[in-house]
Amino acid sequence: MSFISRLSGAVAAVALLAGAAAAQSPTFFRIGTGSAGGTYFPIGGTIANGISSPPGARPCDQGGQCGVPGLIAIAQSTTASVFNNTAVQNGELEAGMAAADVTRAMYLGEGKFEGKAHPKLRIVANLYPEDLHLVLPKGQSLGDLGDLAEKRVGIAQAGSGTQVAVLQMLEAWGVTRDNMDEAELNNSQSAERLADGQLDGYFYAAGWPVSAMVQLATTKGMELHSFTDEDLAKINELIPAYIPSKIPAGVYEGVDYEVKTPAVSALLVVSSDLPEELVYGITQALWNDNTRKLLDNGHAKGKQITPDTALDGVAALGVPLHAGAEKFYKEAGLLD
Repeated sequence: MSFISRLSGAVAAVALLAGAAAAQSPTFFRIGTGSAGGTYFPIGGTIANGISSPPGARPCDQGGQCGVPGLIAIAQSTTASVFNNTAVQNGELEAGMAAADVTRAMYLGEGKFEGKAHPKLRIVANLYPEDLHLVLPKGQSLGDLGDLAEKRVGIAQAGSGTQVAVLQMLEAWGVTRDNMDEAELNNSQSAERLADGQLDGYFYAAGWPVSAMVQLATTKGMELHSFTDEDLAKINELIPAYIPSKIPAGVYEGVDYEVKTPAVSALLVVSSDLPEELVYGITQALWNDNTRKLLDNGHAKGKQITPDTALDGVAALGVPLHAGAEKFYKEAGLLD
């Protein structure tokens, strides 16, 4: 049975929600994303568009928006994973996009977040893999991460999952804040600094192609560090959520070689405080035909966001699904 066929049974179940919401005032739904030069922001905007259906909008079957009736979702640019999860926990955002490793650590209160558990975090879906880009000036290369000692290194902005993971990786090669000149910058800022010769390299985990890197590659040029299999295994042992991945040749102009790099899953998270029926409706809207078209025609990573991979790795992560999402996946035949 196809997913769409399984989904048809879920449509009737959300009808009561639709009728009730249509008679209510607008419900605003804020989704924390990342910097404008990364991948979270455009993907978050597409999701916001897909799950929205403002009061007075034309019905879905008449060419209108096909989201949750009465819902107005807004993608907000933030400093990404850590900020988004904290804001969801505190009720300052309804939803956020966040890296799987950071979400697990924050939910459980482990590692950097020891004693600071975020028990309200809940998962709606696994979205797509975020590949770690280690960007270098054109013509430059590294042996391994240890070569970044005494260098000027962009470690991503404070509040990002990239920074948390990168600092762990660098420490394993003997590089810390004490022996490098680190810069806490977002992706666009890092690309600008590298182009101006103010950085020797910078890290950013995002789904390719990343707009700021596309611009850098087509103007000043750049290189991407390709990790050895041994280094990828070392990183995976250190941070299990980061698994070996590849950025194909030609994704960025001038980078005509395959890049081996670690990647982590991007998740859509919400608070356990949100009503079950609201999150049920949002999950249903995320996987309808209209949102599928938006994802396929938007950022390149949108095509990798599918219902068939929505639960990949979630059970092993240790962070629960929201009850509304769980209800949807069970009714759609995607979860036992």
